[in-house]
Amino acid sequence: MPTSQTIKKSNGHGGRRPGSGRPKGSGHKVNLEDLMMDIELETNMPFTRRLAINYQAAITRSDWARVENYDRAFLNKIVSDRQTVEITESEDVTAQKAAAFAEALRNLTTIEPNKSKI
Repeated sequence: MPTSQTIKKSNGHGGRRPGSGRPKGSGHKVNLEDLMMDIELETNMPFTRRLAINYQAAITRSDWARVENYDRAFLNKIVSDRQTVEITESEDVTAQKAAAFAEALRNLTTIEPNKSKI
């Protein structure tokens, strides 16, 4: 004799599911500062020194692909550190902006509703 069961169909919209997500007590995600500190503790030297030693070793081994990777990483770091924008405004410019804002605000508060033509 067949038994009838109701089967729940998924609506295809995701949502919470039993057993999903990070397990309880699984610890925290790794962050860059902790990773660098652990590397420094294990190698007994600062990370930047270890990086320089590895770069020199790649040059000595004639591992040009690795040297190129190091060069690209160093260049990206140097360029990103040097790209800053400095904005300086004189007191006159700041006063002009404040006056323009006050005028615009004053105009907004005095706008009359459109009168429809009959």
